[in-house]
Amino acid sequence: MRRARAAGGLSFTPRFPASEVELWAAGYDTLQDALIEQRVVPRIRALGYLSKVDFLALARWKSPRSQPRCARNPEDYIRAVTQVALSTPNERLRIEALLLLEGVGWPTASVLLHFGHAEPYPILDVRALWSLGVRVAPNKYDFDLWWRYTQCCRRLAARLSVTMRTLDRALWQYSKERQAP
Repeated sequence: MRRARAAGGLSFTPRFPASEVELWAAGYDTLQDALIEQRVVPRIRALGYLSKVDFLALARWKSPRSQPRCARNPEDYIRAVTQVALSTPNERLRIEALLLLEGVGWPTASVLLHFGHAEPYPILDVRALWSLGVRVAPNKYDFDLWWRYTQCCRRLAARLSVTMRTLDRALWQYSKERQAP
């Protein structure tokens, strides 16, 4: 596969052949995703923002440890921030607005966009980065890294004719099965 240059000298090169994306995605345990995809996603997309309940469900799905901090966000603040993030055409504002929420870093913000936005967004995760050839995840994420990662994943999903969710599952599962602890 083609190599995509990323911020900080990182390059994204999948560690497995493109023909195996659906195979790796099929190995992913979708049990925890079912509730999110069947109940939370349709509600977010219909409303155009996240309720506190949906926000906490997605944050818990990504990182249960963040729950106490995420729970401190008031309902009206969550609504206002996520409404901006899901409605603005500005990519930087989309992701960075979500970072205003307590307990939300780049990985969780990417989850909120992945499940909440109609456009395809990958989940920023050390496993996915490893599966794309990044040996050591960056100490600090920033917009340039996230945006290049997003563009790379969009191109890859489009070229393979798979959904972003399928690509995300494949990248995560490949790392889970192949990356040394």
